[in-house]
Amino acid sequence: MKRYPRVQFRKRLRELKEEVEEMGQVTLKAQKNAMEILVNFDEEKMKSVKDAGKNIDIMNFELERRCMGIIAAEQPVAKDLRFIEACIKVGSHLKRMVSLAVNIANVAEDVKDEKLPKRPVEDLTHMSNIVQMMVSKGLYSFLDQNMNLARDLRQDDDKVDDLFDQSLTNITKSMFEDKDSISYSVYLLFVARFLERTADRAVSIGDRTIFMMTCEKP
Repeated sequence: MKRYPRVQFRKRLRELKEEVEEMGQVTLKAQKNAMEILVNFDEEKMKSVKDAGKNIDIMNFELERRCMGIIAAEQPVAKDLRFIEACIKVGSHLKRMVSLAVNIANVAEDVKDEKLPKRPVEDLTHMSNIVQMMVSKGLYSFLDQNMNLARDLRQDDDKVDDLFDQSLTNITKSMFEDKDSISYSVYLLFVARFLERTADRAVSIGDRTIFMMTCEKP
């Protein structure tokens, strides 16, 4: 009987992990759909992304509430406390990533009737593929406590930064080549920035994972 409270505590920690994973899946789907509708607009996927934005707010609130409840009731220390704190931070990053996906979806809605320049769209698609991989890698580095995955994220981020610069160059070039495209091509600059910020959030999840496991900043 004396061990029962500890068993319950471990169960509550596993439930936190499951909640973070669920938030991660919502995030990955929202980002994927947001980029797909930039290329081929789809009302149903647009609604899905906006719904994700609403749902992730609720999920993050519930995650934070559960974390605070565990801290108050169990008074965890050391690695357990760091894990709970990390859940709060990771949840916040995932929430922000979904907000950025909603921003991309809003851009897609604004430019859905325009013929977007081919090369910048290709750049953004390539950039998005890497960013989605980074989000997945960041999520599972945390869930699996895998420091190798977490450390890889900084190199991945360098690739995203290079693609961001390339995107800016090609978008600017397309504006000079077709002055009529300026009014909507500028929206693609926003998409590049939203993707770059999402990548930064993935790196932050990796950094938090490393700190959780080692108490050292990367």
